[in-house]
Amino acid sequence: MLHNPVKLSPDDNVMDAMRIIIEHKISGVCVVDAQENLVGILSEMDCLEAVLGAVYNNTSIGIVRDHMTSDNLVVAHPNEDIVDVAQDMLHKNKRRRPVVENGKLIGQITCRQLLSAVMKFRN
Repeated sequence: MLHNPVKLSPDDNVMDAMRIIIEHKISGVCVVDAQENLVGILSEMDCLEAVLGAVYNNTSIGIVRDHMTSDNLVVAHPNEDIVDVAQDMLHKNKRRRPVVENGKLIGQITCRQLLSAVMKFRN
C-alpha cells in the first residue's frame, strides 16, 4: 500500500489537478475533504472530459468536484487480502483502489505497485 497518496480537494481547480497528475506521473488522484474523508477520485479521463467539455461549451474547465467520480466508490480496507483486492481491481478494470479506515483515506493500492511487488518477490 502506498501511504500518504497524492490527494486533492473537491474545490481544487481541474487545471491544477491536471498539473499534479502530470508531475507525479499518475493516472488519477484521490479527492478528500478537510477531514481526510475520501469523497471521490479524479482520473486522467475525467480531466480530458472536462477539457473537451469546456472547449465545446466555451466555458471554464471548473473544479474537481464537478468532474470527479463520487458515486459507488470501491475501497479497500487495511486488513483485506491483497490478492482479493488485485482480483477485484482486475475484474472491475480499475487501476487504483483507495484504502480507507473509518472513512478516512490512509493509502492507495495501484496496479503499478502490485506489479512492482510481484517483480520484487520473483527476483
